[in-house]
Amino acid sequence: MSAGDGDPLEGFDTTIHAPHRLRICALLEAAGEAEFGLVQKNLALSASALSKHVTVLMDAGYVDQRKAVRDTRQRVWLRLTREGRAAYQGHLAALRAIVEPSDPAP
Repeated sequence: MSAGDGDPLEGFDTTIHAPHRLRICALLEAAGEAEFGLVQKNLALSASALSKHVTVLMDAGYVDQRKAVRDTRQRVWLRLTREGRAAYQGHLAALRAIVEPSDPAP
């Protein structure tokens, strides 16, 4: 890394780094918005565990939820906020900086 480069860990986010929260962010980044039940099924988490992780992400301002009635049942949809998307992208960049060699061998 040259003297002008920033700290490779600058974007590392411990809130996102927890494996289930990282997977939630990855799914929401790809989907744009996803129903809670779909996220739960895709990540093979209990509703309780998913709810706890989503609450952490919401408290950090990274995830928003919207509630609506569908098929006579209340449904919850999740999406990354603008801040959450930026934090997720920054975290991915930090992970890449950690695992990719800064000076490839000749």
